[in-house]
Amino acid sequence: MKNGFRQVAAWLHTWSGLTVGWVLFFVFVTGTAGYFQHEITRWMQPELPYAAPLPTGEAAAVADRASAHLLAHAPQATRWTISMPQYSPVSRAWEGLSVRWDDTPGPGMRRAPGGRARLDAASGAELPPAAAPRATGGGAALYRLHYELYYLPKIWGIRLVGACSMLMLLAIVTGIITHKKIFRDFFTFRPGKGQRSWLDAHNAVSVMALPFFLMITYSGLVFFMYEYMPLGAKAVFGGDAGEDAYYAELWGPPRPPREALALSALPLGPMVQRAEAAWGAGQVGAITVERPAGGGAEVTLARVQGGGILFWGVDKLRFDAHGGAPLAPEPVYGGAPGQTQKALINLHEGLFAGPVGRWLYFASGLLGCAMIGTGLVMWTVKRRRHHLGSGRESAERFGLRLVEGLNVATLAGLPLALAAYFWANRLLPMDLAARAGWEMHTLFAVWLGSAFYGLARPTGRAWVELLWACAAAYALVPVLNALTTEQHLWNTLARGDWARAGFDLTMASLAAMFAILAHRVSHKLRAQPAAPSRRQRSAP
Repeated sequence: MKNGFRQVAAWLHTWSGLTVGWVLFFVFVTGTAGYFQHEITRWMQPELPYAAPLPTGEAAAVADRASAHLLAHAPQATRWTISMPQYSPVSRAWEGLSVRWDDTPGPGMRRAPGGRARLDAASGAELPPAAAPRATGGGAALYRLHYELYYLPKIWGIRLVGACSMLMLLAIVTGIITHKKIFRDFFTFRPGKGQRSWLDAHNAVSVMALPFFLMITYSGLVFFMYEYMPLGAKAVFGGDAGEDAYYAELWGPPRPPREALALSALPLGPMVQRAEAAWGAGQVGAITVERPAGGGAEVTLARVQGGGILFWGVDKLRFDAHGGAPLAPEPVYGGAPGQTQKALINLHEGLFAGPVGRWLYFASGLLGCAMIGTGLVMWTVKRRRHHLGSGRESAERFGLRLVEGLNVATLAGLPLALAAYFWANRLLPMDLAARAGWEMHTLFAVWLGSAFYGLARPTGRAWVELLWACAAAYALVPVLNALTTEQHLWNTLARGDWARAGFDLTMASLAAMFAILAHRVSHKLRAQPAAPSRRQRSAP
């Protein structure tokens, strides 16, 4: 009975992993890139200016300069927002001082256009508008790929990825059940043993980040539970008509309308000082001033985001805009379910993590790619060994050849397609219509070409050639960047712009990794003896 259970688990593990392996590899590659989506976007928009850090102790004076500008230029607005100079964990870059405002709507208008301005933090003077950055999908487009896919209706993509994630969770659990000695095998690697070596590698990378794999798969399923299992919420809140009530309980009711602020003075300095006394210097990220209908103007200071597992539950302090008296905290909606959802979302996306934490997430994501890739290759190695052992090497099975070609296209072709995405960002005309869309079309066109190439060439040669193509493509990304922009590696390193410098350095590191892989695969192919013919195999 026990052995039968393990055999069923092994069968489920093998076939659930294979049937969705290509989709899951795509999900892991694009999802891993998403951990640095803001750095990728910053690199893909070289026109964005670099802001220097704010000197310590200047926050209160800077806030007063910003409020003076708003009092002079938007006195009748219904809302002011001041974005303080800060290192933003959201964009992962230094952001300068900026203000924006919402104008008072006219009769019959729901909302009116507002305005925004960039200010010099030292003087409060308005700066000229920054050059409009090039249109690009950036890192956010790569991140969305890992749960929406592309060229499909969004809900179809979400549900397809959800089904694959469920099968991956099944493969992980059954893999744990199947491998009785999984932790001992983690320390065992036998190179040059064919299928045995691939199994050792698969076991090692699977155990190395096993908690991450379980967390990322389960939290990804919970992420879109409302899309996968909508009947529960509909039963409680009354079908489609109760959707507003569901979100009101989770996120709070709609905010009441606002009235014109009509302030003659706004001393923000003391409020900022009180906030820094509670949170620490430089921890005020944004200041909002608004006046609910029928009430007085209120000031809300929000702490710089990050530093906690409940990333969206950022600390806030509220004050009366006229006298500076503290006001009651904002109510927290969602209760325990809402807090649990936020915690799982932030665990999944790593929003709470600092630089070291994000690199750990990135490394774990790469291990996930390796786990899926070794599993796919191991399947073909095992089947080809069985196929050749049966004496049918002269009549290669179509199914086996198709899987081998798709493995090459996915495991080597997809990374090449991602490099093409970055190339397209630098080479496509700046005024091209739907430019961001053409970046993504370039990615999928190169990926499709890799699939045809992998199926047309002998499998071994296709592996070597596409891996060398990846090495060259990634190595030339920093070179292309230096030839087309001023944001090349020497400039970004000199001024401490680590978001852009880190991208170029990562491209160089990936190029080295693919070059090593290509060299090892090429060496292994040269070392292999020529396959004997069927007549030679049957001779005594």
